[in-house]
Amino acid sequence: MKKLKFTLLSLLVVLISCERDDICAETTPTTPRLIVEFYDVNEPDDISPVTRLTVYGEGLADNPTNDNIEGTLVYNTNSTSIELPLIIGNEGEITTSRFILEKDTDHRLDDDVDTESNIDIIEISYETEFVYVSRACGYKSIFKNIQVSYEISDDGAWISGIEVVDTVEIVENENTVHVRILH
Repeated sequence: MKKLKFTLLSLLVVLISCERDDICAETTPTTPRLIVEFYDVNEPDDISPVTRLTVYGEGLADNPTNDNIEGTLVYNTNSTSIELPLIIGNEGEITTSRFILEKDTDHRLDDDVDTESNIDIIEISYETEFVYVSRACGYKSIFKNIQVSYEISDDGAWISGIEVVDTVEIVENENTVHVRILH
């Protein structure tokens, strides 16, 4: 009985001695992902889903299939937006992240040799800056001077244009769209 009382008393002391700053709340904003939305090239104000989209970081997956989607961010899904995790580089240096965006993934997966998916690669260059959040959460990274370009596959581009949203000078949260892709 004395051991139980001692254990409960010890646990109570530990819980009381923890300060609020010792725990990083789940709601605390941390390093943001880059938010990308897809728009109709003919009606640039209208959001337009990409059919059967698969997205993964360059070198993290290779022709994902239903049996192996490891490394993919989005797999064979109609999507109007995606969230891209950027590589955290050295502060003040330019870092580049590359992502493969495959449209009509189901065409690559089917048995019809006359249909193919269409792959474009986007390249995002930026500078990383570290910002102190709190003692419990430590630092988060934000991204400045965002530049986005794309490479066209041999089958032709499905991406018609990319715009970094004018109001986005720094990617510091996930509350707004950072990049618009026209297709």
